[in-house]
Amino acid sequence: MATEAGKTAAGPTALIAIEQYSPAGLRIVDDDLAYPMLPFAFRAFVRLMWPAWARTLLMRASERSIPGMWSGMMCRKRYIDERLAASARDIDAVVNLGAGLDTRVYRLPSLSGIPVWELDLPENIRQKQAGLRRVLQELPSNVSLVAVDFNREDIQTALSSHGYSSSLRTFFIWEGVTQYLTEQGLGSTLDFLSRAARGSRLAFTYIRKDFVDGREMYGWGKAYEKYVAGGIWTLGLEPEGLPELLMQYGWRLLEDLSHEELAERYVTPTGRTFATTTVERAAFDTGGVRLEGSGSFDFERRLV
Repeated sequence: MATEAGKTAAGPTALIAIEQYSPAGLRIVDDDLAYPMLPFAFRAFVRLMWPAWARTLLMRASERSIPGMWSGMMCRKRYIDERLAASARDIDAVVNLGAGLDTRVYRLPSLSGIPVWELDLPENIRQKQAGLRRVLQELPSNVSLVAVDFNREDIQTALSSHGYSSSLRTFFIWEGVTQYLTEQGLGSTLDFLSRAARGSRLAFTYIRKDFVDGREMYGWGKAYEKYVAGGIWTLGLEPEGLPELLMQYGWRLLEDLSHEELAERYVTPTGRTFATTTVERAAFDTGGVRLEGSGSFDFERRLV
């Protein structure tokens, strides 16, 4: 039986697929694998969005319902793509925690040959396998798909059984996942990340705690009713406490960006106009920075 978190796997990829109908110079993300990776029903829906007027209506409807969601999905994807590609020469492996139908490890040339482990719930892994068989005919030899429930199972055990070693300098992708975790699941994942090799990298997104707690809506009342009151999103983090939290697990926070900052970087140059939101943020970290002769960890935080 599919979980509520599992049911959300195809949605972000569908938005990325629809974005591909925009002219090349206006696209925020280029992803020619997004469409064929989708299940049939989602592919049929995306095809309906080919006319510009249909996309305009859909975007306007989504902006009225959840302002900033449309551009946020694309900007966070572009941000992590760029961070990963820029790190390719300095890493030994990629671990995608909550991979869903994400395609970046199959379309970024700089990752060719680098060992990749993609983790997600069993139903999402089955969906990913079906998509890859349809698109690539077979799973690339450097990729392992690992079924795991982050809230109930040990990540290290699951990865080790598929050949992963924590001695590898690893780029960890943790996109659109933290809000689905329990406190135990968050702690377990951070504990796993604390064992990462020196020089590892981490790019992730998170939802603000005051929104999940219901203290501040940020114009996302409908999203709150659907995701938080509906029991789908269960956990939030606060920007102010993030450096200290990550420091406890051996990570140095380099960037913590709002949707507005991401939009300035990726949307503004296209001349397009989208709403932004302060509910979700994207962050980038480096790991394995234990101070010599100390039980604490060095860290720095740079807001761009």
